[in-house]
Formats: sequence, structure tokens, C-alpha cells
Amino acid sequence: MNNQRYASVWDAIEGSPAEVENMKLRSELMMALKKHITRTEMSQAQVAKRLGVTQPRVSDLMRGKINLFGLDALVNMAAAAGLHVEMRVREAA
Repeated sequence: MNNQRYASVWDAIEGSPAEVENMKLRSELMMALKKHITRTEMSQAQVAKRLGVTQPRVSDLMRGKINLFGLDALVNMAAAAGLHVEMRVREAA
């Protein structure tokens, strides 16, 4: 049994540092969108109209189907939801 420790789940399951960073950003955006959508108490159909996507797309987001979303799509959805996305870049530890 391997008792190796990882900084995040993505470090453990993704193959490259680039994939790890991409998944971290995507998961953070998805969680922020899900939290925002839940707070609005709108139906998925209403949210879809506001975000300019289909209701099944909102359902996929709410179910955490991260593999179906790229960074561009998530940033666009966040902006349409009225969220401000910031990015910080720093040297790797």
C-alpha cells in the first residue's frame, strides 16, 4: 500500500501538472457557480436562460460533471451569472 500524500485530489489522479492546474480551476469555478445558483433559488430553466445555455447543461453543472466543462465555458457562465472571476499566477512551490 502506498501512503503517498498529495496537496489535492487532482494531484493524485491527474497525469501532468498542467492537467492538475486545469482541474483545480475548473472545480473552483464549478463550485462557485453551483453555490451562486443555489442562492438564487431560480429553476434550472431560469438559470439556463440567464447563462445562455440549455437546462441540461445547468443540470450537468449542478451534478458536478466536470469532464463536460472547459475553462472558457465556465468563465463565460460565471460572467453571465454576474460573478467576477480573478486569476492569480505565482511560482510553483
